[in-house]
Amino acid sequence: MITGSEMAVVDANAEALGVPRKQLMESSGNAIARVVRELADPGETVTVVAGRGNNGGDAFVAARFLDEYNLRIQLLGRAETITTDIARENWKALQQAEYPTEEIRDSTQAGFDDPDLIVDAMLGTGITGALREPAATVAREMNAADASVLAVDVPSGLDAETGTLAETAVDADHVVTFHDTKPGLSDLGIPVTVAEIGIPAAAETFVESGDLQRLDRDHDSHKGENGEVLVLGGGPYTGAPALSAQAALRAGADLVRVACPSSVAREIQGYSENLILRPFDGPQFAPAHVEQMLTLAESNDVLVFGPGLGASDASLDAAVSLLERFEGIAVVDADPLQRVPDIETDATLICTPHQGELQKMGGPQATEWRERQKAVETFAADLGQTLLVKGPYDVISNGDRTRVNRTGNPGMTVGGTGDVLAGVTGALAAQLSPVHAASVGAYVTGRAGDFAAEQNGNGLVATDLLALIPHAMQRP
Repeated sequence: MITGSEMAVVDANAEALGVPRKQLMESSGNAIARVVRELADPGETVTVVAGRGNNGGDAFVAARFLDEYNLRIQLLGRAETITTDIARENWKALQQAEYPTEEIRDSTQAGFDDPDLIVDAMLGTGITGALREPAATVAREMNAADASVLAVDVPSGLDAETGTLAETAVDADHVVTFHDTKPGLSDLGIPVTVAEIGIPAAAETFVESGDLQRLDRDHDSHKGENGEVLVLGGGPYTGAPALSAQAALRAGADLVRVACPSSVAREIQGYSENLILRPFDGPQFAPAHVEQMLTLAESNDVLVFGPGLGASDASLDAAVSLLERFEGIAVVDADPLQRVPDIETDATLICTPHQGELQKMGGPQATEWRERQKAVETFAADLGQTLLVKGPYDVISNGDRTRVNRTGNPGMTVGGTGDVLAGVTGALAAQLSPVHAASVGAYVTGRAGDFAAEQNGNGLVATDLLALIPHAMQRP
């Protein structure tokens, strides 16, 4: 099962892999036509009611495969307001071929002349809530007609995110949906045809530009509503927490605070005036600081824990104590990773090891990406947390869903790029689920690294990525 929003990501990823949306629309239309032939005999009257989006575009394509029927094709709205180029092209193709097309511009034009089959392609998976006019009136007329109704993808009025059916929804007799079933379809008690339309499995496996559709921001949001991140690290190193914090800001977090030993606070502040410092006494993170840091961490949306922290016994013991008591979301990086398997915690962790750190955690060693994919998925399931295992192909898994990211380049073996990744992932974890935050975080960081490599080749440095992160988050 796949939600409507997830299906939009998969469609876009398929296009990024070289399968054009126009080709998918052609396959979808052909699938609709096949089901129409199962439900209606040649010569019978088939009325197609299409919306102005790609759901309607699928139906426009289907009409070209139904010449043996008495066709009536209705567009719900004005042709000049069709919302996508490919749907508009297929509407024009029908008109050029002189198929019987008409526009329903208001509810007074709704009605059916005793068809044998009605194809409902009004709204599709992107619509929620009660139907608006003229769709609401058309749906009532459709439900009242003495005809079978075939819904395209979902019946108009079915929320493809939650499976909720609006009171004004189309009462379909059959559904043809694409690639995978959608929420709520199994509850309708009607036949559902799931049609394969040529989307490669890689569109769900590989993180591609379609995943950037997950990034959104409310135009009415205020400071703090898009994420407050605490970076806890530093002591032996100062650059690592500064990189993570600046990356989190560049990835869209509203506020980023850095908790670090007071001995290095002035140096870290010197990297950027945008950073808010929360220093604690002493030269390193130690058990005496856990209570203070726990309170601070719980006042933020996400904790990025570990950059530059060091591997002293005192710091790692304090890391265990903090994570065992923490109940929020934490991106765990660097030295504290080796202690994660021994921790019992209610926290939601995103662990970002490279292959060597994964082995220190007790994880698998595998070089070929398909083998690593399966091994990381198994280890993540055992761990009960989300893993982002860095490598030429990053593998992201929560034990249930596994993704593979291919952005990035050999120049990113330079120190500090992992700290950037931790910060980007932390910012995204304030908005997205852990597996999505880790997947998009890996894609964006690798893409920023690719942009940096275009400028600097293998001589790139981690700071080169920072200014490129916003560019890497933009859809192509």
